Amino acid sequence: MTASARKRYTFRDYLNSRVLVMLGLGFSSGLPFLLVANTFGYWLRDEGIALTAIGFLSWVGFAYTLKFLWAPFLDRLNAPGLGWLGLRRGWIALMQIVIALGLVAMALTGTKHGLMQLGLCALVVAFASSTQDIAIDAWRIESARSPDELGLLTSGYTFGYRAALLVSEAVILPIAQRIGWNESYILYACVMALALTATLMAHEPARTDAQMVAQEGSRSLRSRRGLFDAIAGPFIQFFHAHGVRALPILVAISLFQLGYFVSGPMYNPMYVDVGLTKDMVGAMRGSFGLVGIFLGVAVGGYLPLRLGLTPALLIGGACLNFGTMLYAIVPFAHDPTTFAAIMMGDQFGIAVGGITLVAYMSSLTSLGYTATQYALLSSVYALAGKFLKGFSGATVEALAAKIGLMNAYAAFFIGCGVLGLPALFLFAWLARRPAPQTVNPV
Repeated sequence: MTASARKRYTFRDYLNSRVLVMLGLGFSSGLPFLLVANTFGYWLRDEGIALTAIGFLSWVGFAYTLKFLWAPFLDRLNAPGLGWLGLRRGWIALMQIVIALGLVAMALTGTKHGLMQLGLCALVVAFASSTQDIAIDAWRIESARSPDELGLLTSGYTFGYRAALLVSEAVILPIAQRIGWNESYILYACVMALALTATLMAHEPARTDAQMVAQEGSRSLRSRRGLFDAIAGPFIQFFHAHGVRALPILVAISLFQLGYFVSGPMYNPMYVDVGLTKDMVGAMRGSFGLVGIFLGVAVGGYLPLRLGLTPALLIGGACLNFGTMLYAIVPFAHDPTTFAAIMMGDQFGIAVGGITLVAYMSSLTSLGYTATQYALLSSVYALAGKFLKGFSGATVEALAAKIGLMNAYAAFFIGCGVLGLPALFLFAWLARRPAPQTVNPV
């Protein structure tokens, strides 16, 4: 479809029922993510836990990286006890319940009962959250009736997701300042439970039901053919569709947000160490950070329609890496004006980079294998970063021993920004090769 033939979407299109449901599901997807990641690190540092321990505890996020291992079963099996909701909605609802219970368990455990127990509770939340993501991503892709509508739903998802990150990273800080971290996590468990409303309002994608009926015989996990197709089929089909480009695509995706992931565990500890209050950080994230998200979602949704997926991806990646590097300024200039500009620039870059990457990965999937293939892609993009970020605290502490803590933070964030550059060169190289076969029939 050419740019001139595309439908011109208006603000009213963003208010249709599927986009609003997608907004709610995106919020549900984003809410638990930072509660077991960066915000979790803020809680730990606030209670005097060492940076090295915080870095290693961030490895609970590996659940998001390994989700492709159990994604095939979400393409075949209904959720226990909730199959009446449908293949996608049943799993979303079940995981929302598990996440809420897991957050309550984290609150009741706390740091006083030992980091091992708290880490296990966080791992349960991360596992349920990553499983929820599999089903929500599949619902988003399968509900779209055209590539442009997929972009519309992706914009709704991204805004909901980013809004949830803001709530779990900014709004929670003044709450924790006043009622404590444990009580805050219980409150957020209640918010997570309310996300069930979006799931109940959603409609099971019609094409998912049709695909299940059409392939019911071959998809049964009780047959060898069905089991093989469930586990190996999505990967075989992906490599067949993209040929020799498949591996470079996966490598480029894995490097795209490398610096963003590696830097993640150290933002909040740095705020504690430079003396920023929770109220100030929360206020900046909830005001200037929100402006950055709004602008980033708007630009990120517009660029693929105007320029195409790959050019949009290159611009998004450049914005993402630049936003990470901006935090090198914070140890030396964290007055409100400077911090506000850094926060807005960072959130803008994250939103643009995130939405362009999601749109690109969504275009690579095939109906019938949507959950597994997208889980593979979203696992690949996080694999290296999730592993390396475990060493982020040890890296800062090693640098601090030589150049001081504030200089260590600055060098660390600059280095993290540089880590994302190889992906941009690889995507630019792929753009000069023949375009891959379109495999997503939306």
